[in-house]
Amino acid sequence: MAAPHSHRTDDWWRSAVIYQVYPRSFADGDGDGTGDLAGVRARLPYLAELGVDALWFTPWYVSPLVDGGYDVADYRTVDPAFGTLAEAEKLIAEARDLNIRVIVDIVPNHVSDQHPWFRAALAAGPGSPERELFHFRPGRGENGELPPNNWPSQFSGRTWTRVQDGEWYLHLFTPEQPDLNWDHPAVRQEHEDVLRFWFERGVAGVRIDSAALLAKDPALADFVEGVDPHPYIDRDELHDIYRSWRAIADEYQGVFVGEVWLPDSERFARYLRPDELHTAFNFTFLACPWDPDRLRRAVDDTLAEHAPVGAPATWVLCNHDVTRTVTRYGRRDTGFDFAMKAFGTPTDLALGTRRARAAALLTLALPGSVYVYQGEELGLPEAGIPLDRIQDPMHFRSGGADPGRDGCRVPLPWTADAPHAGFGAGAEPWLPQPEGWSHYAADRQSLDPSSMLALYRQALRLRRTTPGFGDGPLHWLPAADGVLAFARTDGLICVVNLCPRPVDLPEHRTLLLGSGPLDADGRLPRDTAVWLRA
Repeated sequence: MAAPHSHRTDDWWRSAVIYQVYPRSFADGDGDGTGDLAGVRARLPYLAELGVDALWFTPWYVSPLVDGGYDVADYRTVDPAFGTLAEAEKLIAEARDLNIRVIVDIVPNHVSDQHPWFRAALAAGPGSPERELFHFRPGRGENGELPPNNWPSQFSGRTWTRVQDGEWYLHLFTPEQPDLNWDHPAVRQEHEDVLRFWFERGVAGVRIDSAALLAKDPALADFVEGVDPHPYIDRDELHDIYRSWRAIADEYQGVFVGEVWLPDSERFARYLRPDELHTAFNFTFLACPWDPDRLRRAVDDTLAEHAPVGAPATWVLCNHDVTRTVTRYGRRDTGFDFAMKAFGTPTDLALGTRRARAAALLTLALPGSVYVYQGEELGLPEAGIPLDRIQDPMHFRSGGADPGRDGCRVPLPWTADAPHAGFGAGAEPWLPQPEGWSHYAADRQSLDPSSMLALYRQALRLRRTTPGFGDGPLHWLPAADGVLAFARTDGLICVVNLCPRPVDLPEHRTLLLGSGPLDADGRLPRDTAVWLRA
């Protein structure tokens, strides 16, 4: 059971529903085939009707887009493909007028190889001050022909690239994303300045990419399995960085959410101490299979690791890196693991959709905040991308074995009868929409009271207007094997049936919402969830 907390009224983030916008694929306002800020601004009424509290934008900065915008060349400018800085400011203000806050993405571990700092470092040569902003080293071996160490990549392939003068530079991701040296005061100062830049433009928060990777072992010692501390993951030096960031956020009443992948719950909780990050993504739940025991354990473990520091949990089913929920839940293995992604995995979309509907109600009833990835409210499946159209570097760096992440990034369908399903009026979208994509169009679903969009709209309206939702305590109720049942405050109950047969509902006064209909005897069918008022 999670302990209740006393909160200020401006702690909106403790119970918020935050919608993730991947700008390139949301809506194309100028018809060039790429989503943009004009497209988002035109769709703000849709987002307000959906009922979200905030928008989290993946990077909209100037970028060569080698890694979907996570290779940033200028943190203070919007990429021309998406619009202008002035347009971003208008978007932030227009969203605020609709009571929707904006969260931007900061990528502190690395920059693009087109960033002015890195271009200057290449030009300056070995031993220069410019190279001290990165991790340049001579190689090992007789002629420096071997990388400086054996660190594994966050993607497939090498973590070191050799430049013409013989030195090597570190990149935990692609060669086009050189890692910054966070021991250098200029690196810390630059990022603090960038935080202020965006807070002063009205953003409500910042999502921190790869938040546990910034600090590196100064000796760049080899990685040895099982030996602590890790040379570049979750090093103690990180916490000084985030304490200095928190002081800036507090000046602006801003909020942080960290991307922190750590198996150790005690180490994870350190990032959420009151003077560090406000929240962090919950990957334990995201990767969890559709299994009652595993889901209950994921909920319990999540609440337990947040409780000591008084931080709210976050819940998410999918994001721009992860196989879409209706596809994943329709497979034999319903969990998620990057290492297990493969072409041709069979899926039952009807089964996956039924489970995804139930999972939406489960997630939205848990204590804390919820992230919804764009298109989840439409029930979009993972799209198959023709081999000649794949763009994700994860595919190429795996030698073609990994299908990559493009399948969850396909441009959204807005209007069933319009070209490109209403994504944009001009050029073909940057990623191809599969045949039948218009079936999922928002305008069609708006007219169907049984659609996924209608379910999300009803659920978010109830969550916003009904006591018991959001941050606060959770109490498990007695239930049959394979059934998850828990109570929140004010008589709110959530029941999810994952067992093979229909089950009786607990005593209640009102059925608030179901992910599907009850059976003829008023029982809850398999893979169905309900919200009740006791």
